[in-house]
Formats: sequence, C-alpha cells, structure tokens
Amino acid sequence: MVGPVPERDVYLHDVPLEEAHARFAALLERLGCTASLSGESVALREALDRVASAHVPARLSSPHYHACAMDGIAVLAARTAGASETSPARLCLGTEAIAVDTGDPLPAGCDAVVMAEVVERLPGGEAIALRTPVAPWEHVRPIGEDFVASELVVAAGDRLRPVDLAALAAAGVTRLAVVRRPRVAVITTGSELVAPETATPRPGEILDSNAVLLAAGIEAWGGIPVVTARVPDERAALAGALDATLAACDVVVMNAGSSAGREDFTARIIAERGEVVVHGVAIRPGHPLILGAARGKPVLGIPGYPVSAALCAELFLRPLVERLGGRAVSQGEHVEVRLARKLFSPLGEEEFVRAVAAPIDGVLTALPLKRGAAVITSLARANALLLSPRQSEGYLEGARAPALLLRSRERIARTLLAAGSHDVALEALGAVLRTHGFDLVSSNIGSIAGLVSLKRRACHLAGTHVLDPATGGYNDAAIARFCAGEHVVLIGFVDRIQGLIVAPGNPLHLACVADVARTRAHFVNRQRDSGTRILLDYLLAQASMEPTAVEGYERIEFTHTAVAALVASGAADCGLGILAAAQALRCGFVPLADERYELATTAARLEEEPFQALLDILRGPDLRRTVAALGGYRVERMGEIRTPGAI
Repeated sequence: MVGPVPERDVYLHDVPLEEAHARFAALLERLGCTASLSGESVALREALDRVASAHVPARLSSPHYHACAMDGIAVLAARTAGASETSPARLCLGTEAIAVDTGDPLPAGCDAVVMAEVVERLPGGEAIALRTPVAPWEHVRPIGEDFVASELVVAAGDRLRPVDLAALAAAGVTRLAVVRRPRVAVITTGSELVAPETATPRPGEILDSNAVLLAAGIEAWGGIPVVTARVPDERAALAGALDATLAACDVVVMNAGSSAGREDFTARIIAERGEVVVHGVAIRPGHPLILGAARGKPVLGIPGYPVSAALCAELFLRPLVERLGGRAVSQGEHVEVRLARKLFSPLGEEEFVRAVAAPIDGVLTALPLKRGAAVITSLARANALLLSPRQSEGYLEGARAPALLLRSRERIARTLLAAGSHDVALEALGAVLRTHGFDLVSSNIGSIAGLVSLKRRACHLAGTHVLDPATGGYNDAAIARFCAGEHVVLIGFVDRIQGLIVAPGNPLHLACVADVARTRAHFVNRQRDSGTRILLDYLLAQASMEPTAVEGYERIEFTHTAVAALVASGAADCGLGILAAAQALRCGFVPLADERYELATTAARLEEEPFQALLDILRGPDLRRTVAALGGYRVERMGEIRTPGAI
C-alpha cells in the first residue's frame, strides 16, 4: 500500500496491470464493494434495463380465467362426438352453441371453441352444423396456461428487458425491487476547462469533453452520473469538491490532476482522507492512474487526456459500476488479428492501441489508428483494441496480434478499410455508406503506401492520385509499379483542383511554387510518397527549383485539412492542398493543377456486397451533389470502372 503522498510525488510506483487489478480488488473487498448495492422499489415502467434484486412471483395467473383462443362458437365437446360430413352435429345457437371472440371468458357449460371458419349456419339462423368433432379444451386457454399465481416470473439478478416487463404486467405486478443504481460523481479538474458550448475558446482553453465521456459511460454501464461543476487547479477547491460528493455518492471519479505536476493534487487529497493503493500503472495510455478510497468510498483518479480517461474508465470504472449495479461484468470478445502495418510498442508497458478491424480475403485484419492520448477521434473510429504485452516491442506487418473487439462481429464484417491519399470527399462517402449499414475507415498514409497496402492485402481499396511526370497521366504507372501481378481496377471518384492554401486575401501575393521560395514563406508539406508531395516535386522541377529552396519542405502533415488548419491558425503561411480543404477552414486558395483521384481495388472485390453498395452510391445523384457542393471537385467520372492503361 502506498502511504501518505508527499508534496511532490512522481508516480515511480508503476505496477503491472494485473497487479493494479489485484490491489484494487482487495481494496473493494475491504470496502464491501464487491457485491451489488441494496434494492429499491420502483414502478414497473421505471424498471427497464434495471436488475431485479429479488425473485418476483406472479400475483395473478395468466390467464386468470378460461379464455377463448379463437373467434367462433363455444360448445360442449361431447355434443359434437360422431360429427361427420354425412352426419353433422346440429346445435342450437344461444344455448348449445354460443358466439365468442378471442379473449372472451369461456361460457359456463362449454369446454371447447370451434373456429368461425368451420361453422356452418343452417337456414333460419337459429342453429349450426359441425361436420367434424371437437376435442375438449380445443382452442381454449385454461387458467394458468402461461403461469400460475405464485410461480416465478423474474429471478433475482435478471436484467429486465421489455418482454420481462410485459410478463410482469401480465402477472399483475406493478412494482418490484431492483438493485439501486450506483451514484458516481464526476469531478473534472483544470483551470483550462470550459464548457463544450463555448463558442470561441481562447488559446489554452480546452472544451470539457471528458465530463461528457465519463457521464455517458457511467449511464451506459447502469450508474447515475453526478457531474459536478468544473473545479480549478486549486487544492482547496478540489478537496471541497471531493468532500461534497463523498457524502452523496457511492463512487467518485476525479478526472485530471492525477500526474505529478505542480498543480496535480489528486493523490495527496485522496490519501489524506483514506488510502491510495495504486498511483501509476504500466499501461499506455493511462500511466498516472490513481486507485484508492476516501471515507469508505472508492475513488478513482483518472488521467485527463481523453484516450487515457476512456481506457482507464473501461478497465477499472466500468467493472465497478456494473458490479455495484448488479450487472454481469462485461468481458468483451478477444480475437486474433493480422496487422495491416507494423506496430512499435515500448518494452515494459502494456499498450492498448485503437484500431479498425475488418475481414480481408477471409482474414480479420486490423489497421492501427493514430496514437496519442489526446486523439479522441480514434476512440470514435475504432472497432477494436490491439493489445501489446509488456514483454513485447510490437509487431511486424502481417504478424498476428491479440485484440479486443469493441463492436459486434456482424458490424465489423461490414467495414471497408481504405488506405492511401486523404480527400475530404471520402468523409462524405463514408457518411452515406453508414446510412446503408457499412463503415468506411480511411488511413491517410499517402497514395503509394496505399497501393502497397492493397497489394499486401492490408486494405480493401486505396485512394490514389499519383502523377506520372513522364506522361502527365495519373495512377496507371504507379499501379504498374507497386501492384505488379495484381488484377487491379480503378473506380472513378473525383477530379479535383490542387493549389496553394494561403491565408485569407493571399497577403504574400503567392501565384506559384516559385513565389513560395522567393518570399521565404513558411510552407507545410505532405508526407513522402503522397500524391500531393509528388505533385509538389513535379512543380518544383518544372520551375527548376530544388526542394531545399522551400522553407518548411521537411515539415509534414498527413491530410489536406491539417495543412489548412495550420495556415488558418497562422502557424504556416501556405501549403499544397485541395480547394475543399481551403474552403472548409476559410483560407485563401491559388489553383495550380487539376488531377484525377481514383479508388484502386482488386477486380474480384467488385462482386462483394460492400462494393456493390459503394458503386450504387457513387453512381447515384445524392453523393455527387454533396461532393460538388464542397467546391473544387468534378464528379462526372464517379463510379466509372477502368483498367489501368485504358483511359
């Protein structure tokens, strides 16, 4: 156990993940937090998705009377004995045969119902004829057919579904005992935090997305989130917030302030009110996790970076909330995947890497997403977590690695992996695909790297716009070089305008790449082997200029919008990119070249269901209108299929 934390404590107590789990489990055992909370009585309509804390017997039988199961005639079965086509049974209406509807009580003196469809009315309308005999209790629901009063309808521990509530209603149960939902306080800390609805955050201000993340997670896991007002980086304020929530909540989550900076007080404040059993876990992301207790309540100090917060909450907070709420603790589905590209991981730390997985040629393949504890978009895009053990330094491309699925296998099977060049229009395509039940996830690694991935079966399709300086054409030569031996086809996507993304009004009066060098403008480039980088090198060669003449040639970004964002912020004067990105970030634009952007794939995949949906969307009018409205695109060739070499 970690003792009182000194004024400045660096978390040099990193423990392996399994040991952190063991220490926390032992602490929860001492606190009595290993079982579900006590029960509370709720109305039936409030019980959906709650967990029953006690067995619930039926108050009434269902049905609680002998009920007619058909529209027709109620009779005494014995009166129909011997009925046949040639010798029908004749029964008087109103005495021997009584008209009934489905759900009516079975009339006295009757023990069967004859379906209306087989009843033959005799002339005069006072009698009927039956040409087949009826068995006793035919088409009758006897008392207690479904269940009898006192029989069990719901067992303790059942998580209540709509059908369970319907069964309880049929049993006459209007209130029942359910496990109390744990109240979990969420204290987000940091003087830099501002509300998400802040219209224009100032530099240094951070929108408080973690409060939304943690509160939504707690609610999804069966708890009641109690989100406090944001607390500044002041020890007294943080201590006051903790004291206020301990009395009213079952668990407290303190977000940020868990590291060892000058304004990180969380560990000290928890230790002063109880104990800290873990401060630092050998995982990435999520190092500075704090696990402890204050005044008999579990307290978790979760790191402030969004991805770290999400992972630590999934690993430690979710099981606690589910257990206290009476739910079965989620385990997730562990699988083995083939890596679409190499993955380096630090030795001595258990790393969790967000990824997108999809079956490619029958093999579940995973594409690692952008790392970084603050890259929250990777959380939203990921459908799997890659697991790199402490003893591993990562995996080579094509190697098998353990992974945890974050979505169902059915959804993962409807995912398309795209690798290659970035384009804003791909996001529009992905949005439309989602409405058809498919996911499109793009890895912006550049056109040539995308084609290499296609050949290696590491993606389904590759976005490409590689200029051939010798001919002025696009993509054919690159496919011949990097996809040799593969039957590759090109799906038309967009023709687009590339140019210089500049500050509004083009204050440096740039008209060509030569002007970038002449004015010593701060340039931001794209990565090596990207189509945009190849175009830049071609334009420099046309101007008889060396790359070293461009200030910032080695400064790279991986998307057109990232380039535009730097220009919009003033961090760069210009960069090469597409018009749509410039317009999205309200930058100026100097057109320099028209180019063809296509989607490369193997011919055999065109018959697969996701590609059929893709082609239908590309050939329809809706996506074309959306993309054309972005600016700088022509969409006439969208959905056309060609073989490289045949323009």
